[in-house]
Amino acid sequence: MPKPPPLSPDQRQAALDKAAAARRQRAELKEKLKMGSITLSELLEQGDRDDVVANTKVVTVLESLPGLGKVKARRLMVSLGISVARRIQGLGKHQREALLEQFHDR
Repeated sequence: MPKPPPLSPDQRQAALDKAAAARRQRAELKEKLKMGSITLSELLEQGDRDDVVANTKVVTVLESLPGLGKVKARRLMVSLGISVARRIQGLGKHQREALLEQFHDR
């Protein structure tokens, strides 16, 4: 396996800080979804503008919705023909519509 490029301590710390900020933002989004303060359609729209949201896996987002766990989220994605590895930015128009159809009240 190739070695990663050498980074200075400052570059390494900057990358670690950026990753930590992205994890915090994703955790806040999942909590907002769980509490109902943001809808799935709002989150998908936010994914068009925000790289952190765009790079979030769809299955992780679905697992955060009330009443949907890991198994139900994965089954839903398979039934809709969406790969469990898909990220928000990779959803096509029809896939978005299918998801929103399933959760029109959330």
